[in-house]
Amino acid sequence: MAVTLTAVPVETVTELVNGWGTLPRQEDGRGDAPHRPAADIAVRLGLPARVSAALTPEALACAADRLHEVFSARDAVACARGLTRLLSDSGVRPVVERGTDPGVLRAAWSVDDVDHALLAAAAVTLRQYLADHGFARIGICTGGHCADVYIDQSPGGRRRFCSVTCQNRARVAAFRSRRAAAAD
Repeated sequence: MAVTLTAVPVETVTELVNGWGTLPRQEDGRGDAPHRPAADIAVRLGLPARVSAALTPEALACAADRLHEVFSARDAVACARGLTRLLSDSGVRPVVERGTDPGVLRAAWSVDDVDHALLAAAAVTLRQYLADHGFARIGICTGGHCADVYIDQSPGGRRRFCSVTCQNRARVAAFRSRRAAAAD
């Protein structure tokens, strides 16, 4: 039975990738740490109840790993190819449905397989964000020992770190390196 869905909150896509992705968890030493409950991310994703109920830790990790590939693409062409592959693999297709107000229609997306709905919703979200803002607005944290992803929503568009914590660690490391070089 087909599942109709809409884009999910863009921040939640990064939460999914960073919290459930294999590489981000291994890179910063969380590889064996327990994940947050699958229900937590399912609620924040805002997916239909039957999709959320079917989410398993394995499905979340698989989707996160596939999405990580889009964030880590070396250029816009590779990013576009990867995202197109995700959209195609999930079988997502555009639909128009009745909105909450009578006579109003809204754009949505549909997949035939409930197991593909999570990946489809995240891919649709990234597709829309990248179409509106461009490839330079997503990436992998440049902090040492971190493979978390980010979506740059800043006005300047110069984000390079997943969080202020990673940014501060990099600044402190750079300061110490300069200080050590000056002492020699």
